[in-house]
Formats: sequence, C-alpha cells, structure tokens
Amino acid sequence: MSDDFGNSAVPVIAIDGPSGAGKGTVGRRLAKSLGFAFLDSGALYRLSALAAMHHGISLDDEESISTLAAHLDVQFRSNPENGDALILLEGEDVTRAIRTEECGLAASKVAVFSSVRQALLERQWAFRESPGLVADGRDMASVVFPDAPLKVFLTATAEERAQRRYNQLMEKGETVKIEEILGDIITRDEQDQQRAVAPLRTLPDAVVIDTTTMTIDQIIDELTMLCRDRLGLTI
Repeated sequence: MSDDFGNSAVPVIAIDGPSGAGKGTVGRRLAKSLGFAFLDSGALYRLSALAAMHHGISLDDEESISTLAAHLDVQFRSNPENGDALILLEGEDVTRAIRTEECGLAASKVAVFSSVRQALLERQWAFRESPGLVADGRDMASVVFPDAPLKVFLTATAEERAQRRYNQLMEKGETVKIEEILGDIITRDEQDQQRAVAPLRTLPDAVVIDTTTMTIDQIIDELTMLCRDRLGLTI
C-alpha cells in the first residue's frame, strides 16, 4: 500500500452525493457487475456513532468517539442464508440498526469531527484492492480517493429522496411520517454541506447525475457507459 490513498495502481470509482440519492444501491450493483470491492463509507460513520451510543458516550465527545472509531470491532460478512450484507459490531448483528434515521443523524454529528474522519481514513484505504473499488460516500472523491479516475456525484431533490426512504421503511413494516423523514433529510444535508471538515461538495471533474426521475436500472446503465468510456472497462 502506498502512503496516500491506498494502492494507487488500483482504479477507484468514487460515488458521492447526499442521503437517498441512490449511491449505496447502485454502488453495490456496479461493484458486483465489475467484480470490484465495494466500500460503504457511511456505514463506518454510522458504526462509530452506534458504538458511542452503545457505550453511553456523548455524541459531542470528539476524543472518545475518535478513539472508538480507530479501534472499531467490526466485521463485514455475507449472510449465509441469502447472501445479503451482514455487519457485526462487537459481535452483534447491527445490519438494520445502523440504517435507522436516528443512527443516520447521529452519524452526521460525529462526521464533523476531524479526528474521527482521520481515524477512519486508513480503514477506507484498505478497501482499495485489485481489481478495483467502487466507493460510496460524501467525500470519496474530495478526500479519501482524490486520485480516483472516475468521480460521480449522484443527487436528487430532497422530496424525492424522502419518498424513497419512506417507501423503504414502510416495506420493512415501520410506522413513519414522510414529513419527519423530509425534515431529517434537510437537516442531514445542512450538516453534511456546512461542516468545516470534508463537507459534501461537487468537484469540477465529477460527473453529476440527477437521479430524481431515474430508475435504478437507468442509473446503472449510465454508470456502466461511463465505466466503458472513461476507464475502458468491459461490462
């Protein structure tokens, strides 16, 4: 591994964007079709926040949370029953727990701390393995993998992203109000865009894709075309 950004010989497709833009879903599918590794960087921040809550640590305690982040006891596995992603925190299955709205907002709070972000950098670089990596997050292109040969920024209106989240939660049998979800998304957008360290932003060399009116298949098709044109990959 090199000193910066991991193994620079391994190509990275960096996908950034706000919550609910479709990054995770399309990132996993694209990685699978390419045979690449997949990094859900948001999960690491959610895990750090969840670990803090489990240990009774205030989300304002930067020093303690950065120590937790540097020593997270986390395992990423595949569910033997259905092949879905399985995430264990200190031996406990937290796959669903880290996807709650509460955990998402908590993750945005701890993500503002520079020491937490620094603690998670090397964990993210370690995902850069041959033949390649699809990395999804808020600062994949701007901070973690600025040398990525393909940078993509996925976005959508706050209303559309709230509707998508509402549908996901309803399918899981949860009772939610779309107005509250929209409020949470707007709050999270403000936190991500206004934080002093690694704010969510669109880089000049990133390809911006507005997914508001697009299906997952249409987004995948556009990304596949970009991989062919920009990276010469065969899919």
